[in-house]
Amino acid sequence: MRKRSFFRDLYAVIPLVFSGLLCIALIFLLRQKVISTPEFVQTLTDFSTTFISISGILSAIIMVYLAWAAMSLKSTKEVIVDKLAQVTEQMHYFRNIIEILFRSKMWLPGLREYIDDEFEGLNFFEVKEFYKGKSKLAIEFLQENHNYQDTENLYLEMKSLLMTSPKDKKIPENIVYPKVYDQDIVQKWLEHKCGSGLWYYFGYKYGIFKEALDYNAVFERHQEKVMTLANSIDSEHFEDSSFNEVFFSKLGEYMTKEVIPKLFQFQDRSNRNVPGMMRYLYLIFLLLVLFGLLLPIVVMLFELPIIALIGSYALVISIIFFIATTFYQFIFRDVNN
Repeated sequence: MRKRSFFRDLYAVIPLVFSGLLCIALIFLLRQKVISTPEFVQTLTDFSTTFISISGILSAIIMVYLAWAAMSLKSTKEVIVDKLAQVTEQMHYFRNIIEILFRSKMWLPGLREYIDDEFEGLNFFEVKEFYKGKSKLAIEFLQENHNYQDTENLYLEMKSLLMTSPKDKKIPENIVYPKVYDQDIVQKWLEHKCGSGLWYYFGYKYGIFKEALDYNAVFERHQEKVMTLANSIDSEHFEDSSFNEVFFSKLGEYMTKEVIPKLFQFQDRSNRNVPGMMRYLYLIFLLLVLFGLLLPIVVMLFELPIIALIGSYALVISIIFFIATTFYQFIFRDVNN
């Protein structure tokens, strides 16, 4: 990875170095030509009109493209923001379901006290990342002999889904449903497939855990609320579902494969800055306007020394060389990002 990054940086620096050398060489050669052939000054002056026209056309093309790209980017971002709002709302509904189950009486007696009191401050992410050795509490938890038929892991997973930051240690009495979720917590949910525990415990291995997870202990009014929330997530997907283990398995799979990945994707895209290609072209546009348009015009109006016009020619030619040697690189990088 470091080797690839080194070569990528090298490819970016080499064209800049050669462009700088070209600029210096042109200034030196044109100056020597002026000194050896005084009539060459008039040739440079006569060419300034053509030079300004070329710079102006290039600047106009880049300016039109930048304006179009900005409008397109704005339109795309509005679509992404709308989709992000929809997925965020789905996540709210899912977390509301998790909150109901988390606070219900479906758990084995003593489980909640065991986790919340004896292992206060422990979270699901630390347990999953025990191999990093950052949490002694997680290692201690894994080394203990539990009496809750492994359902303590599901409890911790549900707890993680009620967090709004990976650093949270306790779940507040009033669960927070932010307008935009912190990207760090979404990344943790995605990385550790939070929600898949529902599929595992109520679907794949339900025969083992059914005695330890009594979902019928959830109050009837809460069961109805859970089903209403599920239909709010996706009415088609949960249309014929009932409050049972099949529904929980289906819900966990849907959230793990559909909602949380999309939440991460849309948040990542909505947080992106202006693409590198646009910044690159704006810099080229600015340099062309300064040295290809304004500087030659100022030289002609105020009859500045011919070295200023030579510098203008050399800089613009070097800029065009730089574009020719780096344009593909910037396009390739933006496409891959």
